[in-house]
Amino acid sequence: MVNRPDNKMLFILSILKSPEKEYNANSLAKTMKISSMGALKIARKLEGEGVISSRAVGKAKIFRINLNDYSKQYIKFILKREVEHSSPYIKMWVRELEKIKSADAVILFGSVLKKEKEAGDIDALMIVNKKNFNKVKKEVESINQLNEKKIHPVYQTKEDLKKHINESDKVILNAIKGIFISGEDEILEILK
Repeated sequence: MVNRPDNKMLFILSILKSPEKEYNANSLAKTMKISSMGALKIARKLEGEGVISSRAVGKAKIFRINLNDYSKQYIKFILKREVEHSSPYIKMWVRELEKIKSADAVILFGSVLKKEKEAGDIDALMIVNKKNFNKVKKEVESINQLNEKKIHPVYQTKEDLKKHINESDKVILNAIKGIFISGEDEILEILK
């Protein structure tokens, strides 16, 4: 059985993985399926710890993640914990994607996170610098030769990723909601 992540973890992941949205306590409460007061309580605690900050927009407070040293380590812990809360099938694909060493970052996303074994392929966002592109392609091909399901890579440079996030590209925004395999620091810098 997969454990359900706690509400503090869901609060942070909701903000982190939806850079296109501005969240207040009410919208986070709906996303997390908890009360508005519960979300506000979590927000106050995280704000007190310096993990998030807020700005007033009318009567609402809009929350965003602070990217100081403490919060980066906290977020990286939460992202690793998210992997640990995954099903055995997802963990198997995490291990396969961890073999890709030449990419700056890798995120598992798409239908495999919901359908698992029924998914047609394995979607992975890979942040790659141009000089390592051919190495990453070979690493993906090597993994694909050994597995029944094929990895469907979405290659992006850091600049491409920033541009597509700012343009609200649906594929990229969906990918960011996936499971971070490697390169958390790189992705956090881009999301900043």
